[in-house]
Amino acid sequence: MLIGICGSICAGKHTTAEYLVQQHGFLRLHLPSLIPLAGPKTDDERRLLPSVTDEKGTRGLTFPDVNAMLDFVTKRWREHWVLTDIYDETTLDPSPLAEFVFTNDLQLYGWANADNSVHNGGSLPVPAGIAHLLPRAHLQILNQHRSIHDYHRLLDSLDLVSPIRLRPTWDAYFMTLASLASLRSNCMKRRVGCVLVHNSRIISTGYNGTPRNLTNCNEGGCGRCNSANSGGVALSTCLCLHAEENALLEAGRERIREGAILYCDTCPCLTCSVKIAQVGVKEVVYSQSYNMDDASRQVLNEAGVELRQFSPPRSGLVSAGTLPESCRDLVALTNGRAP
Repeated sequence: MLIGICGSICAGKHTTAEYLVQQHGFLRLHLPSLIPLAGPKTDDERRLLPSVTDEKGTRGLTFPDVNAMLDFVTKRWREHWVLTDIYDETTLDPSPLAEFVFTNDLQLYGWANADNSVHNGGSLPVPAGIAHLLPRAHLQILNQHRSIHDYHRLLDSLDLVSPIRLRPTWDAYFMTLASLASLRSNCMKRRVGCVLVHNSRIISTGYNGTPRNLTNCNEGGCGRCNSANSGGVALSTCLCLHAEENALLEAGRERIREGAILYCDTCPCLTCSVKIAQVGVKEVVYSQSYNMDDASRQVLNEAGVELRQFSPPRSGLVSAGTLPESCRDLVALTNGRAP
């Protein structure tokens, strides 16, 4: 596993890397800074240059370029590696606030010339800014923690080294498809998606909304959903089919064989649970809770249908901590197997 970390100055990049080194046995990797590296000149000698990467003496490997690093890591993809930005000595030296802000903005956004080249006012080239990399990160951490201990607790909860981040399990795979199906929902109240599978093969999918040939709910087709009624009120007047109902209807009783599993991004309601039990589904896996989980669980348990919740490792933007907004920094992590 290779985890790449980027972020603005003092965002916690090296703290995150050191956490992975100390807690999960990662080894740090580095690429050369903008200042040319002194040392061996031959390709073989330049390929692996051990370097001290932090005050605790954790040793890492420095590579002459990205291709050399990826070639090395790809052959050792079962091991754990972490890569952070490298700053030159000028960046690490204490500097006045104005210079710090300028350097930080330069790193984030770059400074383009008329010919679209980027520089820092001197002779050394500067990347176009890490702000352009953030949308490509699998996980973004809004670092607002007052102590390393609190930050480590957050990292523990994120399960950064979960194999699911490299290759989704069947649970993660089908739950992702259920969430994707929910985007097709036209219901005004809630978007729900469902996938019905057997032997890890998809039988049918479903999402909630008004029946075929009726006006879509989000176009006024269901009076109940377009009213101000709260959840669970006037359900008997709702015209929308639930995601589970659509998946079961699409599959038909003949295709729902023994051992079928239903994945739904929201726990089925009581009415859907009764229908799920009737058609012979063996197991229901859901991600988000609903307001009648206990009632649904009771029905499914009595019918011999297993109900369990699956929560994949968090991704996207994660925010936690107590620092004021003006002090927040962003750490972005790209997690994956070396190409």
